Amino acid sequence: MIRLVVADDHPIVREGLIALIGSVPGLSVVADVDSGVAAVAAAREHRPDVVLMDLQMADSGIDATREITATIPETRVLVLTMFEDDRSVLAAMLAGARGYLIKGATQREIRQAIEAVASGGVLLSASVANRIVARLSAPPALPDGSTTPPADGRAAAEAFPALTPREREVLDLIADGANNATIAATLHLSVKTVANHVSNILTKLQAVDRSEAIVRARRAGLGKQ
Repeated sequence: MIRLVVADDHPIVREGLIALIGSVPGLSVVADVDSGVAAVAAAREHRPDVVLMDLQMADSGIDATREITATIPETRVLVLTMFEDDRSVLAAMLAGARGYLIKGATQREIRQAIEAVASGGVLLSASVANRIVARLSAPPALPDGSTTPPADGRAAAEAFPALTPREREVLDLIADGANNATIAATLHLSVKTVANHVSNILTKLQAVDRSEAIVRARRAGLGKQ
């Protein structure tokens, strides 16, 4: 029996998912919640095999996904959301989600995704998988959308306008190759705070990992050249 927690802040959607899952042999809903914080609490209490997670709730489904995957690694997160933009997909996968489905998926697709994720696999909806393949196949994009490094070494504030001043400081140190502990000591922050900044930076830059962030930062003139 695969045990699930369903997290969605729309009662009708949540009830529909519970009914759908309950009609499939081998699947069981042990709790349903309407927020990310409640999803984390339910995961800690019930230790389910899978949390079916919406992203857009009163609080962040991304943050809940990150906390669940970091503190309860035996519980997998399967995202079921309306959003299939690159930012949402990358943020969810970077947070540790093992699957990503778009609402409107059929019962069969949801069942297959649950079973795949529960067994340790990864399953993405076709549209999401195509986006990831396209992104991985394309040359790394720079902040202005080009694939050619800028010649003027422009400032980080101009290159990455979505970042806060503190996040730009952290990115500058990341570009130097500093790890989180070194960044924390340099900026007089806790390692946990630095880790949060790094996660936000990766999300805002839509960087797949730290290495991609370093490459893009150095191309923008950050770090010791």
